[in-house]
Amino acid sequence: MAGVDEAGRGPLAGPVMAGAVVFDRSFLESQEHGVLKGLTDSKKLTEARREYFFEILSTSEFVKIGLGIADVAEIDDVNILNATHRAMVRAVQNLSCVPDHVLVDGLPVKGFLCQSTSIIGGDGKSLSIAAASVVAKVQRDRQMKELAVKYPEYGFAKHKGYGSKAHMQALFEYGPSPIHRSSFRPVREAAAIRDRTEDDIRNEQK
Repeated sequence: MAGVDEAGRGPLAGPVMAGAVVFDRSFLESQEHGVLKGLTDSKKLTEARREYFFEILSTSEFVKIGLGIADVAEIDDVNILNATHRAMVRAVQNLSCVPDHVLVDGLPVKGFLCQSTSIIGGDGKSLSIAAASVVAKVQRDRQMKELAVKYPEYGFAKHKGYGSKAHMQALFEYGPSPIHRSSFRPVREAAAIRDRTEDDIRNEQK
């Protein structure tokens, strides 16, 4: 059985990423109150704790991980919900084993090649989904830190693409980057405001 969750639905920039995790049953049963104690929804964990659990998950021979990504172009093309679902399906497809069942955080997702069960708040109820949420979050955060080097003016390393005050100020000042989601209203509005400001400046200089 695989647990599946996503990271990055809400940000204004960057990809949406999904993780899929399959535990060896005996490992899960023996470590639920051992090295996995405290594993829960990634949003409730500090960055240090997420990294701690990710290290365990990514190095254990008793854990299988799959990762799925939908980039900005796909998000803008099919909308964030459909892109998220595609990323989740890809995460399961990228597992080294074929699960007989998938537990999904949130609402139902179509496209899995096996039966699935959706669980509202699943990342706080299922260790497999919680593990998937950590995998997705850590991997996405790392990618946003890499993108911060390419686009340093936006501060992606700090806010990971979410619409913080500093991020919005950068959008107004520099306009959207190639990794901003143009289908998201705040990005479109920031671009429109910046364009009008530039037009006003040009008109004043004539």
